[in-house]
Amino acid sequence: QVQLAESGGGLVQAGGSLRLSCAASGRTFNGYAMGWFRQAPGKERDFVAAIIWSGSRPSYTDSVKGRFTISRDSGKNTVYLQMNSLKPEDTAVYYCAARTYYGLSSQRSDYTYWGQGTQVTVSS
Repeated sequence: QVQLAESGGGLVQAGGSLRLSCAASGRTFNGYAMGWFRQAPGKERDFVAAIIWSGSRPSYTDSVKGRFTISRDSGKNTVYLQMNSLKPEDTAVYYCAARTYYGLSSQRSDYTYWGQGTQVTVSS
């Protein structure tokens, strides 16, 4: 049974920072991709960032480039999303996802396992 558990969300003022964590358990993800998606009220769940479990080739959506950094700690089976210079438009529920095939993807349908989500609210 694969489980993904996000944590680290909260309320922050514009310009502030948060670090989200996603603890993965239940299988070995070595070589596979881990992604972060977000969903604002009334909107689709959109791609934010992804990384190959080996740590190479991170990918970001344009709106977060230079502000967000995805990383992983293989020893802890945890993926992180460091979010700096947060903006009110970053407000959303953030989801961690695991893709059990090789290669990065920004498509929701390419990810097999999902966490329960963590709320990030950025006040202006």
